[in-house]
Amino acid sequence: MSNKIFRRYLFITIISVFSCSQLTAQNKRPNIIYILVDDMGYGDVGVFFQNQRMKSNDRSKPYQITPYLDQMAATGAIFTQQYCNAPVCAPSRGSLLTGTNQGNAHVRNNQFDKALEDNHTLATVLKQAGYQTMAIGKWGLQGLDEKAAPNWPAHPLKRGFDSYFGYMRHMDGHEHYPYEGIYRGKKEVYDNYVNVADGLAKSYTTDLWTAVAKKQIVEHSKGTTTDKPFFVYLAYDAPHAVLELPTQAYPKGLGLNGGVQWTGKKGEMINTASGVPDSFVYPEYANATYDNDNNPTTAEVAWPDTYKRYATANRRIDDGVGDILQLLKDLKIDENTIVVFSSDNGASIESYLPSPFVGFKPTFFASNATFEGIKRDVLEGGVRMPVLVNWTKHIAPGKVITTPSMLSDWMTTFADIAGIPAPARADGISLLPSLIAKGKQKESLVYVEYEGEGRTPDFKEFDPSHRNQKRGQMQLIRIGNYKGVRFDIKSAEDDFKIFDVVNDPRELNNLASKPGFEKMQTQMKASVLQLRHADTVAPRPYDKALIPAIAVKGKLSKGIFQQFFEGDFPWVVSEKELKVKKQKITKSIGDNSKNTKKGMFLYTTFVKVPTDGKYSFSMNTTSKAFVRLHQANLFDADFGYQAGTELTEEVYLKAGYHPISVYLLKKSEANEKIDLKWKSASAADWKNLDGSDLFQMKKSVK
Repeated sequence: MSNKIFRRYLFITIISVFSCSQLTAQNKRPNIIYILVDDMGYGDVGVFFQNQRMKSNDRSKPYQITPYLDQMAATGAIFTQQYCNAPVCAPSRGSLLTGTNQGNAHVRNNQFDKALEDNHTLATVLKQAGYQTMAIGKWGLQGLDEKAAPNWPAHPLKRGFDSYFGYMRHMDGHEHYPYEGIYRGKKEVYDNYVNVADGLAKSYTTDLWTAVAKKQIVEHSKGTTTDKPFFVYLAYDAPHAVLELPTQAYPKGLGLNGGVQWTGKKGEMINTASGVPDSFVYPEYANATYDNDNNPTTAEVAWPDTYKRYATANRRIDDGVGDILQLLKDLKIDENTIVVFSSDNGASIESYLPSPFVGFKPTFFASNATFEGIKRDVLEGGVRMPVLVNWTKHIAPGKVITTPSMLSDWMTTFADIAGIPAPARADGISLLPSLIAKGKQKESLVYVEYEGEGRTPDFKEFDPSHRNQKRGQMQLIRIGNYKGVRFDIKSAEDDFKIFDVVNDPRELNNLASKPGFEKMQTQMKASVLQLRHADTVAPRPYDKALIPAIAVKGKLSKGIFQQFFEGDFPWVVSEKELKVKKQKITKSIGDNSKNTKKGMFLYTTFVKVPTDGKYSFSMNTTSKAFVRLHQANLFDADFGYQAGTELTEEVYLKAGYHPISVYLLKKSEANEKIDLKWKSASAADWKNLDGSDLFQMKKSVK
């Protein structure tokens, strides 16, 4: 980590506490809807790539249409360089919901159905800000103990949501007719803790989740909680897995009096629960043909049914999004509702259809656009997301945001919009300045780690350098326009391939061996060790690699830089959107006896590590606290922490100076105490982490 990067965290950020005060004259907190789809590629959306194929008039290149998503883009913003946190569903969604990147996340790799940790989530944060919180659709983060069903340890109602309706288990989301179970067997759908699948005959899940979302939004607008804004997490399980078809055409009209509707009648719970399940193909696809041999003199052939199904699944999602956007207009709340749309990872090769259906290849539609790689790859095709944001009169129509960011940035963004500081645990930054063109946009940390099975497909459309590439342990990091990526990692010393993904989005020109990129290679290798902590259930070959110290330029002096942020905060908060009240140089962490105000102390300092090796750290506090070493979570003593509980961690450090940030919450006039200790592997006794080991850069303190 460079001095410049660390100073971002060390120096004062002079920004208004609640930048959302700029949003409306009344400073009214907007409703928030986050729509997440499953395995839709960046290129599947018209405005991102399909429209280019259509306009090319090349009959060898079939295309899909997404008119409502395109309209959403035209009236709002698109992110052209937003990344998922992992190239597979569970870790991607876990990071989105908790605001942590995969270097600090609890759910990693293919840990489907693992319990989402009992910590801050999008829902707990927004609920604290006064929102009614609703989750609809696919969850898959409830916990593996089936004996706990339906009262799973990480049920959405135990992770901040006021209500839940959807598929609890990950695998249930592979079937889109829960009652019939046409291809994957019958599934369970939960309304909070009650399985209601027996009343959902002929209910196609894309329609079902849309109808439930509309129903709940309407009920909120007419209910007793209209003074509270709402947050809807709408997680579709399509187009992933079995490419099943709807029962019929999308109902005419949209919004309050049209489109899909919840009827509440058993056996006909939604107004499309009639007709024949798995039967309807959109007319524009039903008889579609293409030039399969790229020879205009020969007759065109029909699209294989598999691709008619895939295009229909995506078009149905498009209709659902259009339906919800129209509902907001009908209820006259569109100007006070921000809607975000994204996929969870790139398009896949999965279709789970029986013979004689052909297998699905994302290259048929160029579902991942011109990018190489698919789901499970950290190539751009696996991780670049089609992100759209609509917020009438707040976001300039047709806005294109090109700065790199991650799905995990949305927690800090939504907290900023809701007028509440994000938890210190959140790795992300607020994207609000980019959305509304006010304030300075901070730089997002784009980082992915993942252990993937198999290899990148041997598609003829892919460059030979990517075909059949073994995945194994993988990492991705962005520095400006440059992306470092490595596959099948054996040690921390493995070199990154380096690509200018802005000018070389297919990742064909590896710059790593070019003159001038040696420094970036070193920086990438250091950064990916400095921003993460090891997880024993997701082991990496670099877990015990020595974390590099920072190269200090300039003179250090003994001491700690202390900042105080005044406020009655609900948790240990991130300083990124706060204005500092006081600051000084002090000799010890926890020096706060002369301050009787409520707020948060942030102590930033460097610990001087004398020799290479393994070091142990311990911490306990009378309050709530959070500690980072470099950018990695060292101690989380915030959500659920019991005062006085001792926490310990082991880390591997190179000799030199390592930055530490200590966040300490002050909830009363009493002096809050925090004890930090450390020792080397060879030492018998713990030593206080105090002024003799801690240093700070000389700076002007006012």
